[in-house]
Amino acid sequence: MKNFFKTIFQNKARRNHYLVGFFIVIVTAFSFIVFTQRFTSIATSKSYHGVDLAERTRKKYQSVDQVNARRGDILDSNGDMIAGNSSIYNIVAVLSKKSKTSDGKPDYVQNKEKTAKKLSKYLPLSKKQILNYLTPKNKNQYQVELGPEGRNLSIEIKNKISSLHLQGIKFDEFPSRAYPNGVFATNQVGITKQDNSNDPNTNISGLMGIEKYFNNILSGKDGKKITKIDSQGNELPESQVVEKQAVNGSNVYLTLDSKIQQYVEILSQRVQDKYQPKNLQVIVMDSKTGQIKAASQRPTFNPSTGKGMSESWRDTLVEDQFEPGSVMKILTLSAAIETGNYDPNELYQSGAVEVGGRTIRDWNDVGWGYIPESEAFPRSSNTGMVHLEEKMGADTWMKYMKKFKIGEKTGIELPDEIAGGISYKHSSDQAMTSFGQSVNVNAIQMLQAFSAVANDGEMVKPQIVDKIVDPATGKTTKKYKKDVVGHPISADTAKQVRKQMRRVITEEYGTGMVYKVPGIKVGVKTGTAQIAGAGGYLSGSSNYLYSVAGMVPYNKPRYIVYITMKQPQIMSVAAEKMISEIFNPLVKRLMTQDDTSGENVEAGSQYVDMPNFLNSTVASAEKKIKKLDLQSGIVGTGDKIVQQSPASGQKVMPGQRIVMLTNGAMTMPDLTGWSKNDVLKFAEITGRTVVTSGDGYVTGQSIKPGKIINDSGKIKVTLENNN
Repeated sequence: MKNFFKTIFQNKARRNHYLVGFFIVIVTAFSFIVFTQRFTSIATSKSYHGVDLAERTRKKYQSVDQVNARRGDILDSNGDMIAGNSSIYNIVAVLSKKSKTSDGKPDYVQNKEKTAKKLSKYLPLSKKQILNYLTPKNKNQYQVELGPEGRNLSIEIKNKISSLHLQGIKFDEFPSRAYPNGVFATNQVGITKQDNSNDPNTNISGLMGIEKYFNNILSGKDGKKITKIDSQGNELPESQVVEKQAVNGSNVYLTLDSKIQQYVEILSQRVQDKYQPKNLQVIVMDSKTGQIKAASQRPTFNPSTGKGMSESWRDTLVEDQFEPGSVMKILTLSAAIETGNYDPNELYQSGAVEVGGRTIRDWNDVGWGYIPESEAFPRSSNTGMVHLEEKMGADTWMKYMKKFKIGEKTGIELPDEIAGGISYKHSSDQAMTSFGQSVNVNAIQMLQAFSAVANDGEMVKPQIVDKIVDPATGKTTKKYKKDVVGHPISADTAKQVRKQMRRVITEEYGTGMVYKVPGIKVGVKTGTAQIAGAGGYLSGSSNYLYSVAGMVPYNKPRYIVYITMKQPQIMSVAAEKMISEIFNPLVKRLMTQDDTSGENVEAGSQYVDMPNFLNSTVASAEKKIKKLDLQSGIVGTGDKIVQQSPASGQKVMPGQRIVMLTNGAMTMPDLTGWSKNDVLKFAEITGRTVVTSGDGYVTGQSIKPGKIINDSGKIKVTLENNN
């Protein structure tokens, strides 16, 4: 019995052994089949759970980099550079002791005292401030930046610091935009910004003006470069492949003439400094073609330094609307003559007229009694224009405003143009539009309307772009031609209006006698417009928009000059006299610009190319500055120049002050007589906070001349008008 059970047990164990073995064989075979199928599937499809394995492997062992297209240049009508590509630099101090050069030597800041002292000569930071940056709270920090003062450095400053061979001091290079002319139609040309300020390979994009309007054309199209790398990320030799070529941006040629533009900037700044208007616009347009030869506004800013940008973040020529005032009478007279409603011998009662329950008065309140219609325009009589508007009728006058395209965008190649509008519900508003109130325009719209009078009835669209050129081939891809946008009046009407504009200057009762330029036949219309406020029109002697529209020469106009000046803060002379300080010399320049000898040009009016004074002795720099008809402002007790403002290469106006920082102790200069712009340069170059009160020129300062300028605390500067 015992053997029987033993036999059964052995047979059962043998059977279980066979079953387990068979099961293992089956599972192994099944797994092999599944794995084989999966491997075959992966091998053929090269994907797993939707992941492209080939792509993942390719990415692991290759680097794909963007190849930036070169941004196109912006040039003037003669091909001179207005905006071009450049580089700026951020300074970095490596602090980690693990940083070494390729030959194993230490490559970090070891002597912080020495490094801070030398850097303080080239950065608007004190030794103490730099030491604070070089001693961060986090002891394990690999590297540090030196704050905003260590960013956006010019190539000049970068090279000067590099020449010191300071251990651990590095630079990150970023793409930038250079504006070699400094303030030069800045708000119309525009500026750019980096798309990613932390990426050295970033692109830049236009923020305003031409840079913004033509951003896609200027930017071009980026390319792509592929590089094979090993598992450690190191580039393999001769492995670079360009998969997609970058297409560089096109060059944009403007209609601006640098000689005229620079002179306009000089004259504008003089008036801005002297009378401090809240807004100033100066435009010169070729009346035959519509090409704008110069355009400037105040306030403006320096695109190289960014100074003034916060006060001038728009192009007022197209983005601001305003009531034009009496220059609108050019269009009113044109419409009245064209419709047969102007009789030069017909008398009307000047002084005051009631329309729709509102009394409209002449600018002198009392008028000149009964006078002929022929005197209404040169006297700039508001009641005379209302008289003509009533003779035409509101519908006819509106029809002609529309013919002159008032209330419509011109379509000029500048971003964010505003259309303006006409208030025309009430009869009093209708009457007021005849002398430029109750109607809003932009400056370019007015230029377009004036062109019909200048061109014997042919109205042309103002243009600021001449052509687009492919830099690779040199071929013009687009040419902007003369664009005739209407014929609102006849040639005979236009000639009659221009004769009236001449009488504004020649008649003893004309309002524009101050604009007489000897030897040049100028025709003008002056303007004085009230400024609308929250509760109606503002009061006060300076709360007006003053203007002049001129045609040169009046009989066969070559140029239209349009100047507006809003709320001058220093009313030391009549507003017309202020504007004439721009208009008269500008007209003279326009009529003599073909004379390349310069004999007919006002002496000292050309820009000065700023020399490089870095590392020059103070004595030699001051001597050269005086020779260039400039002023100097020295900061510090050293004998060599380590910083200057404006920077070298920029164009500056005669008489401008050059502020220079020396290599000695930073001491306070005597700011007496300095302008507000000079004080801003001082603040920029020293990195100190300066608070100004008042306008005009410096009469007081909180730190006495010769005293050491502390690292902290504000410097208070008082300015007063001395006119």
